[in-house]
Amino acid sequence: MSRQMDTGMLSITAKALWYTGVRQAEIRNEAIARPDCGEKALVRTRASAISRGTERLVFNGKVPAGEWARMKAPFQGGDFPFPVKYGYANVGVVDAGPEPLVGVRVFCLYPHQSAFVVSSDSLVPIPDGVSDDRAVLAANMETALNALWDGNPSPGDHICVVGGGLVGLLTAYLCCQIPGTRVTLVDVNPARRGIADRLGAQFALPGDVPGNQDLVFHASATADGLATALQVAGNDTGIVELSWYGDASVPVQLGAEFHSRRLRLISSQVGTIRPDRQSRWTFRRRIETAMSLLNAKSLDCLITHHIDFTELPARLSGLFDPAADVIAAVVNYSDVTDNTLG
Repeated sequence: MSRQMDTGMLSITAKALWYTGVRQAEIRNEAIARPDCGEKALVRTRASAISRGTERLVFNGKVPAGEWARMKAPFQGGDFPFPVKYGYANVGVVDAGPEPLVGVRVFCLYPHQSAFVVSSDSLVPIPDGVSDDRAVLAANMETALNALWDGNPSPGDHICVVGGGLVGLLTAYLCCQIPGTRVTLVDVNPARRGIADRLGAQFALPGDVPGNQDLVFHASATADGLATALQVAGNDTGIVELSWYGDASVPVQLGAEFHSRRLRLISSQVGTIRPDRQSRWTFRRRIETAMSLLNAKSLDCLITHHIDFTELPARLSGLFDPAADVIAAVVNYSDVTDNTLG
């Protein structure tokens, strides 16, 4: 990151990741000006997280045209389909701005960029007990929290989570915190057994899933996973669908015993929350709660990859490969931000 004078005001050249075409990305320079009023803050990025769900769809050009407006990230640059600067999991330190925030670690729904300026009310301070690696998972934890609101689990429930990606694992972790629950994580990758154990959940391969579950969450983003979720749900049970498939059509077995067993397929999406919570649970309250839920060292096992920011364009294809054994990939910015802002 470099600094230069521009019309008498200090200007900073930050670096940002842009998706420029189907399976193409590059790092571009971004000129930003230091904040000149108390309501703005300059943040120096320390880490960000790659979303293997939504962001993979962006990378592959699979965001449906009808969803371009709703899918726009809060601080997105450009427009769908391309070029677009996309992301929503950024952790940094306030370098300039309101005095109480200077030097404070903060979370922001900002794309992958080495420094940026936003209004101070867009920043959420990070508690001392939450590491940078865990703090970048705040948006995913909010998604999991919203899923539990939609599913409404109760103490003692037998709960199944199909899909051992990041959101599925965070959902399983939250369910395990409810007294008396018996939570089973289902995944095709047997290596997820150890992760499930660290989070307090049992593990099963798709062919070994216990049936008659009181509640099922589906987060595998596959038709086979959804079929498993429907199969293991008990009578009159809800299946909370957390996967988003972009522009893909997904076959769903709504014949056979779906109706006779009175199963319910419930959509869950973090952009909105249940009507009975909307008047009280502001976005800030949700993200602060999600951040507090990350104050658990057991969640460190979810961080499976660290990548230097400058390596991102070359590494994205591998990180987004569905067959890759990746849970959470954290981007490190020390190669572009160390000792640059003074």
